[in-house]
Amino acid sequence: MAIVPLLIIPFILFNLGLTGVLGGGPAGPWEQVLFAIPMMSGGSFALTLGDLLVVVALFLLFIEIMKSTRTSNASVIDHLLSTFVFVAYIVEFLLVEQAAHSVFFILMVIAFIDLIAGFSVSIRAAGRDVSFN
Repeated sequence: MAIVPLLIIPFILFNLGLTGVLGGGPAGPWEQVLFAIPMMSGGSFALTLGDLLVVVALFLLFIEIMKSTRTSNASVIDHLLSTFVFVAYIVEFLLVEQAAHSVFFILMVIAFIDLIAGFSVSIRAAGRDVSFN
């Protein structure tokens, strides 16, 4: 389970929303307001399902970055799988009409940051493991 890229979870949840499993219209349930809180300023804070999905993806990004600090063979496989997840995001964004949504675009950017940060952190950590006599 440690080598499974966690950002596949928001990808699957977004696609479940497109299939109607989570409800919503043709663009999915991502504009559905979960709750609204009146603020002291007179404004109203509203959280949509799409916003919640982005917050979950950011939390998973944090965990993925922590996972990338490992220096083992499993981390290489994890990076490879993260690359496949990012490619899946790009392909779906370009080819599926309902994926041309701001929530999906933000999820794709998060997957890209995971990919770049994972490789960068691993290279940095591997450089510290090298020792010279």
